[in-house]
Amino acid sequence: MTPTERLYYNDPFLLRFTGRVLAHGTWNGSPSVVLDRTAFYPEAGGQMADRGVLGGRALRDVQVDDAGIVHHVLELPEGIGLPEVGTELSGEIDRVRRRVHMALHTGQHMLSRALVDVANAHTVSSRLGETVCTIDVDLDVLDERRVAEAEDLVNSIIDDDITIRAFFPTPEELAALPLRRAPKVTDNIRVVQIGEFDVSPCGGTHCTRSAQVGMIRVIGVERYKGKGRVLFSAGRRARGELWNEAGTLRSLGRAFSCGPLDVPASVDKLRRDLTDVREALGAARAKLAESTAAELAAQLAQSPDKRVVAVLDGATPEYLRSVAARLTSHPEAVVLLAGRSPEGLSVLITRGSGSSFGCGAFLKRAAEAAGGRGGGRPEHAEGRLPPNTDWTALVTSLLG
Repeated sequence: MTPTERLYYNDPFLLRFTGRVLAHGTWNGSPSVVLDRTAFYPEAGGQMADRGVLGGRALRDVQVDDAGIVHHVLELPEGIGLPEVGTELSGEIDRVRRRVHMALHTGQHMLSRALVDVANAHTVSSRLGETVCTIDVDLDVLDERRVAEAEDLVNSIIDDDITIRAFFPTPEELAALPLRRAPKVTDNIRVVQIGEFDVSPCGGTHCTRSAQVGMIRVIGVERYKGKGRVLFSAGRRARGELWNEAGTLRSLGRAFSCGPLDVPASVDKLRRDLTDVREALGAARAKLAESTAAELAAQLAQSPDKRVVAVLDGATPEYLRSVAARLTSHPEAVVLLAGRSPEGLSVLITRGSGSSFGCGAFLKRAAEAAGGRGGGRPEHAEGRLPPNTDWTALVTSLLG
């Protein structure tokens, strides 16, 4: 079977076409249709596949095999088979998705070129994802200022609205072209030329003028597998991201009763205020824990077996630890505390350095008896019991 004729090579804006079914195939276990020609772009070269409608059925995926045969995977209702071989099918490409991919792919070429010119950072790989697009370069570290310069350079080229040409050069023409990178194939090499700015081999769908990209936007710079990575977007996707971010900024401005540009200062003030409140709350909790521990210490002093059992309403595990730490300064102390909340009882059992009480073993017995969970070491154990547990009665019954 000959390779599928790809109509998008000549016209990336072609959205409707007809093709004849040559064969039925499979892709990853799903039945597929092979046409004599197609305008649907299959996933390849870091670019996602087109979507749309073929023969009145939604297109779920488009892939290409090593022989150049394009497989169209359709959404088929139960009991409905593939179109018969020889059938002429009408196809329609999802326009928005195609235009998004064109802007992203052309934008990637332009940004890769600019990164070479500005930062001497050569693209190792790129990926145009559903939500995030990336360019991985050969530098260990990328200077964010240089990346910003590259972004600005690309947007100036976009503003210039230069011509973009995708074509199959002759071997002689190819040898004379200043390719940014070497081709990955040895024959039928297609080249995308962006004015005098960039020339690169590529089989993807691209804009025909730089202004069609709309804009390029660098989202961030990071390290990935020891090398520099640029996260970016372009065109419609970049505009949507900016609109959403601007909306979030406006909402924050309303919440802080300030203008959008004053939001960072308002957030910093909120952080400082929150730090002050946390410090004050921590000090208050420490005083409360000290007071609670003093009350329980009196109970501990009167206990012949040096055990203290208590239920503290609203006490968190952290608060229980704080109280218990003040009580276990008594070497023979055995502390059995519970903090009550609507969700259940947080339980803590610990002992002083001179006690041999088995905290973990006791909590295991308590959890089994009450239908909870917990465990720990001989000197310290924590767990959680059901809300209706009578902790004092449970401890009394287990201790005999």
